[in-house]
Parts: sequence; C-alpha cells; structure tokens
Amino acid sequence: MPADRAARCWLPAAAAVFAAGWGANQFTPLAVVYRTQEHWPAVPVAAMFTVYLLGLLPGLLFGGPFADRLGRRRVVRHALVLSAAASALLAAAGMSQSAVYVSRLATGLAAGVILTAGTTWLEELSSGAKRPAAGARRATYATGAGFAAGALTAGVLAEWLPRPMVLPCLLHTLLALLVLGATTAVPETARPSAVVPWEPRIGRLCQAVTHPRFVRVVLPASPAVFCAATVAYVVLPSLVADRVPGYAPVFSGLVTALTLGVGMAVQPLADRLDHAHSARATLVSMVTVIGGLLVGACAVYGDSAGLVLAAAVLLGAGYGLTLASGLMEIERLAPPKAVPSTAFLHQGATYSGFLTPLLLAVTAGAAPYPALLAALAAVGLVCLVITARYSRRSLP
Repeated sequence: MPADRAARCWLPAAAAVFAAGWGANQFTPLAVVYRTQEHWPAVPVAAMFTVYLLGLLPGLLFGGPFADRLGRRRVVRHALVLSAAASALLAAAGMSQSAVYVSRLATGLAAGVILTAGTTWLEELSSGAKRPAAGARRATYATGAGFAAGALTAGVLAEWLPRPMVLPCLLHTLLALLVLGATTAVPETARPSAVVPWEPRIGRLCQAVTHPRFVRVVLPASPAVFCAATVAYVVLPSLVADRVPGYAPVFSGLVTALTLGVGMAVQPLADRLDHAHSARATLVSMVTVIGGLLVGACAVYGDSAGLVLAAAVLLGAGYGLTLASGLMEIERLAPPKAVPSTAFLHQGATYSGFLTPLLLAVTAGAAPYPALLAALAAVGLVCLVITARYSRRSLP
C-alpha cells in the first residue's frame, strides 16, 4: 500500500465510529420534541432512551469476538447498515411508540458493535502512526465528536426545519450509508492468529474483575460516568424547557454538545491527576460529579437555564475524568491480554448510568426532582467514601 494511502486509510474507520456515536445520541434532542411538542409522558420517553442500553451491551460484548472471527471490516459494515436502518425506522415511526423502541434497540446494538470492532479496526489501521497510542486517541475523539455532533445537529434541525422527528434521522441514515461506501476499500486487519479461545479469555477476565481494587475502587465509580452525562443532557434540559420557550430542542443539543465536549477536553487532566499508589484521579472525578449533581438540583429548583449550563460543565468534566481514571486503573490491574475484555466490562458497568433518567422519571411522583438529584449526590458521596477508604489498598 502506498505510504500516503496508508496514512489516510484510518479515516473511514474513524468515520464509522463517528457515525455510530452520532446515531446513538441524535435521540437526545428528539426526546425533547416528543415531550414538548407531542406531549408523550416522561416515563415512556425515558424508557425509549434507556432501551438503547439493552442493545448496546450485547454489541459491546460480542462485537469484538465476532470481529476476530469474521473480520473487522465485515462486522463494522454490517453494523453500519443496521444503524442506517434504525434511523430510517425512527424517521418513519411517527406516533408509534413501539417503532421507536425497536429503533432504539437496533441503534444500541449497532453502536455497541461499531464501538468495539470499529475501535479495534481503527487502532490497528493506526499502528504505523508516529505517535504511540494514536489509534486509541483517534477512537476516543471520533466517538466523542460523534456523540456531540449527533445531538447538536439533530437539535438544530429539529428547531429550525420542518419535520423535526424525520429530517435528523434521515440525515444520519445518509451519513451511515456514505461511510459504508467509504469503508469499501479499507484493508482488513484481522488475522486468524488473533482469535483467542473463549476459555483463556474468560480466565483472564475473571482474574481482573475479581481483583479487590476493581471491586472496591473501579466499580463504585463506574455508574457515575453516564449518570453524570445523562443527567446533564437528558434530565436537566427538559426540566427548564419553559425558560427557553421555542428553543427547547436546540438548547438540549447545545447542553449535550457542551457536556461531551468538556468531557473530552478534560481527559488529559486525568493523566496528570493519576497516581499509581492512590485513586486520586477517581476521587477528584467523583467529587466533580457530586458537585455537578448539586448544581443541577439548584438549577431545577430555581428553574434556571444558566445553571443547567453550569451543571453541564461540571457533569461533563466528571464524566470525562471518571471514564479516563477508570481505564487507567484497569490498565494497571489487568493482565495485558485481558485489558480489552476488562475495559469492555468496565464500559458495560459505566453504561448502567443510562438507567438514571428512567429511575428519576419513575420516582418523580414520590419526590420533586431537586430532592431526587440531591439524593443521587448522596449516593455518590457514599461511593466516594468507599473508594477513598480503599484507594491505597490492593495496589497492583
């Protein structure tokens, strides 16, 4: 392969990861449309957001092994087709809630596959880069940029163009199909020797996840990753929609982009905070999440869109720091060959935070949202105490 082509061949793989993130997060401002314009109840809309998780987790779990056996390109391209079809179904759903559920489930499955197989493909295609770990950085930025761009673009389209529940979805369908065409000529990187039997894979994984530090330091902080993110861009914007009359969808997209943008920007700070003999980075990240939840509670209590933006900054910082610090802990405690599997399991634990909007919607009848957000902060404080207690123990 010519050098200039080799230098560019990672771009379509990065675009696939970007498209997966776009499709996953375009629903965030559309959920505001369902709530404010179509007047769908809060619990079904929160459930539609959460059902994405039921597709995502199998995709994360099986995307890597399938890509090892069938090839990265083949698996990613099939997942792109599924992602495009899921967005087309969402565009055609209209007032059918069941179609929205199916679309979200398929979107989650496609995203999970691409975020595993596509990330591995991108890292292998970037192996000739001059900078070490260039592939991992490219995957991180492609994922985060896709999450942010999908929400912001969908919010803008839903705000200022007709058919707010149709055009954003069709745009993602077109994007996924264009990326599908761009990946046609990208070389396959999987090798038969890369396939690892299930028994050693599971043995190494068990060795890592039963480590006391994984159980007492990494896991207590894991749900905070997407608890912080989803509270910022799913829960808070809809609660202050009356403060931005006529601009709720674009405000939701803006909050989403701000949250995820800050989350990407602060991840290098986690490297500086990280310390091999303590959980300093994790502790700082959890304090940031707790602070963001309390500011969010104040924003809802005061019905303040400005405080929602401030909470989004704090929660976005907590999201990025918690995610990065957890991955650095895993790199230290897991055997080298078990790091990818352990990282994916950690990722699955972090995605449990996606249940937060549904949990809040279900319990909203028992207490007002400011009290519920303060209760979440209290739960975070308990997890912080547990992590702090064991932060210097069971060092790898």
